Amino acid sequence: MTDRQYDLGDAELEVLKVLWDEGPATVRDVMNVLHDRGKKVAYTTVLTFLSRLEQKELVASDKSGLAYVYKPLVSRDKITKNRLKTLVKQLYNGAAGPLVLQLIKTQRFTPDEIDALQDLINRLDAGDNRSDS
Repeated sequence: MTDRQYDLGDAELEVLKVLWDEGPATVRDVMNVLHDRGKKVAYTTVLTFLSRLEQKELVASDKSGLAYVYKPLVSRDKITKNRLKTLVKQLYNGAAGPLVLQLIKTQRFTPDEIDALQDLINRLDAGDNRSDS
């Protein structure tokens, strides 16, 4: 079975992030969170994005109340894995190592993140190839 490709625009992803962060929400709730995040979008625009996400089967709506309540059907982790896989294919011909090295060279990590990376490296060195995801 092949992995599903998620065709998401940046604005659709921003709407999906609101649902991941805030949980089930109405169109107005999503719009207000986006406004709080500095993204000034109209109610009808948010409704359009949620409708598109529903058509793509990435969100579902509960139509039992006065206002539709939308919830994500796909996890942040699943979208992240999909987008990273695509990025690795596009930039590094499928080799993840160069991406990881680039991130380590150019990004700042918290002490906890460094500890987690070191723990993973130690487990890989010991031959433990389990994935925590």
